[in-house]
Amino acid sequence: MQIAYRIVAPHLVLRCWQPADAPLLKAAVDASIEHLRPWMPWAQNEPTELDAKVATLRRWRGEFDLDKDYVYGIFAPDETAVLGSTGLHTRPGPDGREIGYWVRADQINRGIATETAAALTKVAFGIIKVQRVEIHCDARNVRSAAVPRKLGFVHEATLRRRSHAEGEPRDTMVWTLFADEYPSSAAARVAIQAFDVLGQPLL
Repeated sequence: MQIAYRIVAPHLVLRCWQPADAPLLKAAVDASIEHLRPWMPWAQNEPTELDAKVATLRRWRGEFDLDKDYVYGIFAPDETAVLGSTGLHTRPGPDGREIGYWVRADQINRGIATETAAALTKVAFGIIKVQRVEIHCDARNVRSAAVPRKLGFVHEATLRRRSHAEGEPRDTMVWTLFADEYPSSAAARVAIQAFDVLGQPLL
């Protein structure tokens, strides 16, 4: 199976995290804690020390290389700043991927999440050749739900009390797009370049 380690989109770069990215990740998270806490359970434990970030990035890189899960950093085009984090998660099984994302607080409302999700949707269908891509989000998170809606995903279900944030159960919206629906979706129109671990082009 081909895996994209680096994806260049019109306004950002997505790539496999490296442990050396820990200071940039910590800066992005520390600047966004209050923004993230209502939606991301892991943000309840932030801020954490730099060593903890290094350990997290080592684990993510290991899982990426072992084809267990695929977490990407969202970087500015020159890669001097982290704009957020995303993933093509393997939870749906071998025929599917789940896209998750968060964006740094001072970068919201700039289309970053939408461009990120579109790029990963294109990788999922065009390179990995899955049959289904899912996006899950808190039912109260209007900004997050707008992303799959813009890209042509279908709101398939709302799962009641399926996640937790800020110590309370939350409903989770599930959005899906299938391989036969993808060519006519907005996600198919994003222009990207994707590269493998050796830097060889995949698209």
